[in-house]
Amino acid sequence: MKYVVDDQVVLSQVPEGPLAGYLRPFAESLRRQGYARATIHRQVMLAAFFSQWLERTGVQPRRIVSDHLERYWRSRYRRCRPIQGDRAALDHFVEFLRCETVIPREKISRRRVTPAEQCVQAYERYLREERLLAAVTIANYVPFIRRFLQLRFGDRPVKLSALCARDVLQFVQRQARILHLKRAKLLTTALRSFLQYACYHGDTGLDLATAVPCVANWSMPSIPRGIAPSEVRRLLNQIDRSTAVGRRDYAILLLLARLGLRSGEVASLELEDIDWKGGCLSVRGKNGRRNQLPLPKDVGDAIVDYLRRGRPGSHSRRVFLRARAPVRGFLSQSAVGTIVRHALLRHGIEAPTAGAHQFRHGLATEMLRQGASLEDIGELLGHRSPETTKIYTKVDLESLRTLALPWPGGVR
Repeated sequence: MKYVVDDQVVLSQVPEGPLAGYLRPFAESLRRQGYARATIHRQVMLAAFFSQWLERTGVQPRRIVSDHLERYWRSRYRRCRPIQGDRAALDHFVEFLRCETVIPREKISRRRVTPAEQCVQAYERYLREERLLAAVTIANYVPFIRRFLQLRFGDRPVKLSALCARDVLQFVQRQARILHLKRAKLLTTALRSFLQYACYHGDTGLDLATAVPCVANWSMPSIPRGIAPSEVRRLLNQIDRSTAVGRRDYAILLLLARLGLRSGEVASLELEDIDWKGGCLSVRGKNGRRNQLPLPKDVGDAIVDYLRRGRPGSHSRRVFLRARAPVRGFLSQSAVGTIVRHALLRHGIEAPTAGAHQFRHGLATEMLRQGASLEDIGELLGHRSPETTKIYTKVDLESLRTLALPWPGGVR
């Protein structure tokens, strides 16, 4: 006897067990998240099998723990061949039941937090709540400070007043030997930030931030590697805008190429950030700052095309959504980088790197060649310091050649 879960899912028999009544709302939840019909059917079927197993073993929903899932899979694998994705599907059902308070969430035994970790957590809260630093900046700083405190204090109580310049110097010297130059410079920045925090809160009587040595480096040693304008045009012309994914990717690449947005700024863009009447964007930059940028017509047209004919239905306020279920906004900036990398490979574009930041470098370089001032470039890119923008002067080689003095005696 067949059992109709809904208009898309039909099971070969009536489901049994304590969870049978939750199959229909589970299927509705999957549909709202944009899962395909075949995927919904598979997940509901696995949920029904699990409910039957609970019935046979006499396990009540309120007593289900992770061990029951392992026992179920061992029992199933004795009869059926494992299929990739089945475990994730059943975990999805269990998480749905936990959200519906049918299954209690397991209590995770907390590991003992060391004094060093407590100090790190307090510093992390300071960066997030008082300094309002971006999550990625905090994620870069914290591991260095954790390592510094662990090496200095181990599991003993942390007494920041006991720190001295020698502790700081030895740590930097030891770590700088095994780190890439950029990571070493980031370490010194993080350490200065932490020591300034300790002094500000009165934990140390000395400003040990001044004891952090500088990592030897030539001023602006590397030239920013920007993608050539011709390659940008070739890439944009080859994007297939007849598909929903193509419309999304085209709009994202235009934002990178025309406005020089960072990948994280594109990923976090929300519908309310677009002022259609005013023709501008409000972009969440570093340190939580908002930057108002003009919205070029071609960029606006591309976003409208995606919103009308490509964006899946969703309660998410993010402009750009995943193409596959669960349909939601990108979880991180890496999703934008993945889109760029795949587009470059798919269309055979010659690019200096595989990342999204090269569009930002390419835009700044081209603006400089077209006669834009460093102030204009810095304002568009959201630079806080003119020194950050100054690095692009190294790439305008043609303009620099016009300033070169003739060689005495002519060309040899």
